[in-house]
Amino acid sequence: MAKDRVKLGILLPTRGLLLRGEQPPNMDRIIALAGMVEQGGLDSVWVGDSLVAKPRMEPLAVLAALAARTSRVRIGTAVLLPALRHPVLLAQTLSTVDLISGGRLVIGAGVGGAFNDDQKREWEAAGVPAEGRGHRFEEIIEIVQGLGTGKPYDFHGRDFDLDSALMRPVPTQPGGIPFLLASHHRAQSPAQISRAARLGAGIISISDTPEEFHQVVQQVEEKAAELGRDPASLEKAFYLTVNMDPDLDKAEADAVEWLTGYYGSNIWGTRWGPFGGPGRVADRIAEYVEAGAGTIVVRFASFQPESQIELFLDAVAPVYA
Repeated sequence: MAKDRVKLGILLPTRGLLLRGEQPPNMDRIIALAGMVEQGGLDSVWVGDSLVAKPRMEPLAVLAALAARTSRVRIGTAVLLPALRHPVLLAQTLSTVDLISGGRLVIGAGVGGAFNDDQKREWEAAGVPAEGRGHRFEEIIEIVQGLGTGKPYDFHGRDFDLDSALMRPVPTQPGGIPFLLASHHRAQSPAQISRAARLGAGIISISDTPEEFHQVVQQVEEKAAELGRDPASLEKAFYLTVNMDPDLDKAEADAVEWLTGYYGSNIWGTRWGPFGGPGRVADRIAEYVEAGAGTIVVRFASFQPESQIELFLDAVAPVYA
């Protein structure tokens, strides 16, 4: 894939700003970071999602604010957990944010885990059973897409029933809001691949190696072709966590402290990174582009996001300008 076709986006620290010190009095810093990304000519800004497992600012409220304060960048989630929400309310909220943004919304979405106590408590707090969340996730995506047509919509599934439901507003984007569905090699899940090929406008992956990501891309493309879809139409995004301090020891120490605070432990270890100067980051991005990524979402494992973005804009982004 040609470098000039690669879209670069930045994950904004809606959890990171809550990891150290007192809670900020407002979200001016997030808005300013989004402004840096837009003025720097990048493609997009993204925010993550969690209720109580990894507490943070509510993602769709943040995106609504950013939609009103930006004019060009795509705004997205990496990733939203739709299964924690009711699909009708979610559809209304997403369409409204898309309207505010003038059609710039993209939703990276995942089923969500229930592998540790914090994650299990999150499902309990939301009043949603963790068991069966994959099927619930699929029903929610189908309902959101169905309500987005603007026509009376019927749905009768395992978890939800709708009779002639009519939603306004509808998405501004003619094809509806694109959903990039989480797809990971390490999950070894045929259901995940099939779901992305059937329901997604593309995929988003995290923590896979370039070789593993390439295999996921191939699997989803093959399944999409079997379903009569054009594999080339699917967006392939990779979510990369880096720290760009040129001093490698400082970069690693800062990143480990940040990631440990973020997750409670340094999960995935060497699957994060690279950490170190911009050359290392640019080289790793090139590896994922070669593996099939058309969009790279960069998260800075750092307590100094402003300086990280400045360095990225100065030393990495020009490679793809």
